[in-house]
Amino acid sequence: MDELLKILKSNALETNEDIAKMMGISEAEVIARKKEYEDSGIILGYQAILNEDKLDTDLVQAIIGVKITPVKDGGFDNIARCISNFDEVENCYLVSGNFDLIAVLRASNLKGVARFVSEKLSMLDGVISVETHFMLKVYKDKGILATEEALDERLKVSP
Repeated sequence: MDELLKILKSNALETNEDIAKMMGISEAEVIARKKEYEDSGIILGYQAILNEDKLDTDLVQAIIGVKITPVKDGGFDNIARCISNFDEVENCYLVSGNFDLIAVLRASNLKGVARFVSEKLSMLDGVISVETHFMLKVYKDKGILATEEALDERLKVSP
């Protein structure tokens, strides 16, 4: 991966001036390369990673495994695009294993997740089955540790 992309992935708020110093290039070149990556669709956007435990929200996040029937001339792409277009769906991936797709979604409560699964997702042509898992706690998100306490990697030994 390009060094500029590594820097931005690690900290998208890094200034163009600081990036230029790190890379040994001009600030104008940094700006031009960032624009080129944005225009070509390599950089899709910039986001803050939030510690939602510290926010005053009760949003529910669910991971849903979806088994589907692929269609001729579209494979899994058509239904994956359809699922991805729902506002509730934050991420959607084609995966190997027991499911064809994994969808990550947010809802205001458990009923919202249930309503999405029963009224939207399971009603789509080609959806064979779904399996819903609720996220209980986030320990790491996009490479960032989400917990304040340091995780001790050693195994506990009982006396």
